[in-house]
Amino acid sequence: MSPPNPISPSPNPSITTLILAGGKSSRMGTDKALVIYQGKPILQRVYQVAAVCTEQVYVLTPWAERYQNILPSNCQYLIETQPGRGPMNGLCEGLAQITADWILLLACDLPLLNIEILQSWINKLPQIPTSTLALVPQRSQFWEPMCGFYRKEVKAELDTFLKAGKASFQELLSNIEVEALNIDEKTALMLFNCNYPGDLENKNINPQRNH
Repeated sequence: MSPPNPISPSPNPSITTLILAGGKSSRMGTDKALVIYQGKPILQRVYQVAAVCTEQVYVLTPWAERYQNILPSNCQYLIETQPGRGPMNGLCEGLAQITADWILLLACDLPLLNIEILQSWINKLPQIPTSTLALVPQRSQFWEPMCGFYRKEVKAELDTFLKAGKASFQELLSNIEVEALNIDEKTALMLFNCNYPGDLENKNINPQRNH
């Protein structure tokens, strides 16, 4: 009898969220994770949405102490051992410590995450072909890798890329089998990420000013 396929799809795949909170926030001038949007730090908003969508949420960061006052006491932290090497390295570090079938990878600066949209994507995972390693939004040939799903077996590809000195998600996702998620207007709004101090004052993304 041949051994079972290690990446056979499951009707109930395990899904864990990994939030990356280790960037330098150089363009923002302050830690983006702690920037307040509608009365809450952005990281807290991202965490709360992720906690609704998946049973387990991890935060990968080199400075967990910064966030202990804004996240639940039972928050699971993974300490980033090589900060500054980019999100692809962060995902690889997370995959080395997380055993779930799929990881929902989220940046810490997505204040407009939509539970309904994320849940609709999660509902697709049981039907994803076994050869597909990621489920990621795409528009105009550009991937949005910081709000996507990665099968645990993608780690081998990540290791190969990182060992070759590569760090581009765009290149990685163009070289592995990925199911692209369409981006409509509502999804495009959800994928907004803030990089500069004035970004959250934009009337198009701030409901408090949109009147």
